[in-house]
Amino acid sequence: MRQIETDILVIGGGSTGTGVVWDAALRGFRAVLVEKRDLTHGTTGRYHGLLHSGGRYVVKDPRSAEECIQENRILRRTHAHCIEDTGGFFVVTPEDEGDYPDKFVAACRKIGIPCDEISMKEALRREPLLNPRASRVFAVPDGASDSFLATHATAQAARQAGATVLVYHEVVNVLVEGGDGDRHVVGAQVRDMTSGEEFIIRAAMTINASGAWAGRIAEMAGVAIKVIPGKGVMVAMNHRVVNTVLNRCKMPADGDIIVPIHTVAVIGTTDQKVTEPEPLRIEPWEVQLMLDEGEKLVPGISRARVLRAWAGVRPLYQEGFAGESRDATRALTLLDHRQRDGVDGFLTITGGKWTTFRLMAETTMDMACQQMGISRPCMTADTVVPGVEQGHYWLGHRLHEVEEHHLQGELICECELVTRAMLEQAAAKNPTVTLDDLRRDVRLGMGPCQGGFCTFRAVAVLHELGVSQPASATNAAAPESAWDVAYMQSPAHNIQPAALPKSPIANLQSTTAANLLLRDFLQARWRGLTPILWGQQLKQERLDELIYLSLMNADHLPDDGGQSPLTEFWQFDTTPGAE
Repeated sequence: MRQIETDILVIGGGSTGTGVVWDAALRGFRAVLVEKRDLTHGTTGRYHGLLHSGGRYVVKDPRSAEECIQENRILRRTHAHCIEDTGGFFVVTPEDEGDYPDKFVAACRKIGIPCDEISMKEALRREPLLNPRASRVFAVPDGASDSFLATHATAQAARQAGATVLVYHEVVNVLVEGGDGDRHVVGAQVRDMTSGEEFIIRAAMTINASGAWAGRIAEMAGVAIKVIPGKGVMVAMNHRVVNTVLNRCKMPADGDIIVPIHTVAVIGTTDQKVTEPEPLRIEPWEVQLMLDEGEKLVPGISRARVLRAWAGVRPLYQEGFAGESRDATRALTLLDHRQRDGVDGFLTITGGKWTTFRLMAETTMDMACQQMGISRPCMTADTVVPGVEQGHYWLGHRLHEVEEHHLQGELICECELVTRAMLEQAAAKNPTVTLDDLRRDVRLGMGPCQGGFCTFRAVAVLHELGVSQPASATNAAAPESAWDVAYMQSPAHNIQPAALPKSPIANLQSTTAANLLLRDFLQARWRGLTPILWGQQLKQERLDELIYLSLMNADHLPDDGGQSPLTEFWQFDTTPGAE
């Protein structure tokens, strides 16, 4: 079995894991990251897209709020192109009575969160659909973040600094040497999920950044960690009903925020303790709760069409905590297993928010340096990732680039303005790419139609690429220079065709592979549609059923019983109420 030697091994390809490997590489360490699926497949890719000002936690959890406003300011510099400067409102609705608004203002001032009360006239001028019965509105520096792009840009920055990022690589065992009182984690045994090859990565320090799955990784090292999985359900509406983040001015609760993210708006979120991070079933009542609560901020929003529902799991940790997940702290937690469990060479980072991923990485690498007896300062707060020169994201940027370069004839996804070249570059970067990966990479099918037609166009493109490749082609990903992920969502930077990759599912015939990709993606889509189908949106969502199952004949496409990296993940019953 072959071995790879490194200084730092990071397990987990979400925002925290990529942040850690970037930080480690900038400090001059040899660093390797492994992720079971594609980047952002877990919690990072399943949240509402809020760049926190800290306002949501300023009264209840001031430590977390202080971390958020600190990192909010840094990320606007280091990841500018991944953030839309929407601003945020905290709104006092008729249901939000009491002295909380005054406590909110005082807490913001104490921590240093900019908070200005504006008139209802001004609030309604900026957001005409806002509840006119609201009594007070406070403006804060919230924003909307593209966690997909930010994570890929961070990973690219890490690669440019010398790190190695391995996706579709599963940790099958954490390697521990020594006996009781003298145990030391020395790396991990890893399986390439596309080829089946297993190999060893030996490391001086192994960092568990697997989020809600941290307990499973820790168990492999003989360490017990009780992560609190807090399920949060969100729903996407069929258009961008607001351009400012809207929060209820009260203690955090279900359905109290609406986030404008690209071409849609997201209502979130619930907070329910669950036993496992997957699979997560979404019930119709949860969708209806989001709509009912959204009405209090934007009257009439429940009569708009719901596109999709999904759920993510917050990886919360609070030593000895036995309450509900809503009441657990949102602050980051770094577990020193040397001190806590007598296991050297092993750290776990969990908790926190997407907004604080850079700080979480800095805190982790500071402790790693301390335990390794090496003094190297953090550089991420003053280092920008590739692509920041594009400036803050704005809603019309893709349309501007498509029209400027006359790319209308190359559009694959009309809602999100994804061009054929963007798909080709993404496939060249990752020859094992799935449609769900493309959704996260370039936002394919993320707009109002939710992939009604672009899904099939994309499969056709991948099929063409697969059958065009010579049989002698390797399954290795294209070099970083072949596709600049910092610009993966920019049509203007993806005009030239990419070098053709191998078939997306290497061990299958091209036609079968294309059908398999489509089947797995539709399973993922229906997972978010079934809770809506049982609710008030039934008649409207039958259109999607007609497109997928009748017009496109998607349920009768042959796949010869093939398996993809996602097939097993999606094979469970999503019918509401099913056991």
